[in-house]
Amino acid sequence: MHAMQAPPDVRMRDPTRRAQHRVKTVLWAAGLLALTSLLQRLQGRRTAFVPLKHKEEIAAQPLESPTVQQRRTASLAVLVPALSAAAGPSAYAAEPAAKKKFRRLSPIQYIAALGDPEAASGTGAQDWGLWQKDPGPRGVPLSNIDRLRAAGGVARSGWKFDGSDWYVEEHGLIMEKPTGGDGGSGEQLKPGKYIVTGDRQVTTVLTVSAPDADGSSRWQLDEGKLFDVTHLPCRTGRYSGPDCSPAKARLSDFPVEPGALMPPVEGCKKQDYAVLFVVGVEA
Repeated sequence: MHAMQAPPDVRMRDPTRRAQHRVKTVLWAAGLLALTSLLQRLQGRRTAFVPLKHKEEIAAQPLESPTVQQRRTASLAVLVPALSAAAGPSAYAAEPAAKKKFRRLSPIQYIAALGDPEAASGTGAQDWGLWQKDPGPRGVPLSNIDRLRAAGGVARSGWKFDGSDWYVEEHGLIMEKPTGGDGGSGEQLKPGKYIVTGDRQVTTVLTVSAPDADGSSRWQLDEGKLFDVTHLPCRTGRYSGPDCSPAKARLSDFPVEPGALMPPVEGCKKQDYAVLFVVGVEA
């Protein structure tokens, strides 16, 4: 039997079809990037550590919600490889040479900073902290403080609650300490260079110097002010004192508006922190 061959006109159309397929693939990847960017901007305007649509879901769970963590993990597992394949190696090669000295972070990390919002540099960085993981989904609702205490103060994600020194975010979730020491993902911010942003106009390099003889560490931004790289929807308050208890917090004070100060709690000393997104670190 003779082998069957495609008609000449079909064979001629094959290269065209392949070219059309490649064009469709590129357009699909570009559309995915545009959609992801839009969703990130919309999310940044209305939420901080935890999307507002998950707030009731988290409150309904005992201590904190593993469901939110599962959803984020699943989403990243799909989006990150797809975006990396679509962007290709040329995307990073086109960036300024200075930024090539940094390693991109995925997922991002979070700095809890103290300082004058209008300053571009200052001291006191030895008191800044870095969350290596998003502390929101790992948090505990204020309304669940009795359950947390009944569990020995240990949250499901492993960090331990300190009754005289605790942190709360804008939705009323008690968080692990950004400076560490409680078994969570926080740690004292190390000297070095970080690419930081407030997810608005300014993305720049933050330089943190080694402590001097008095233990004081300086910080400096290459561009903008501390306010410019603060993610306004993310609010963080530190509450401390021997008579300071989450049970005294008014749940009606939450959620906190973007850019607003955290509410006072009776019997507590309060300290407001600025939250910076860390999207890259010195390689």
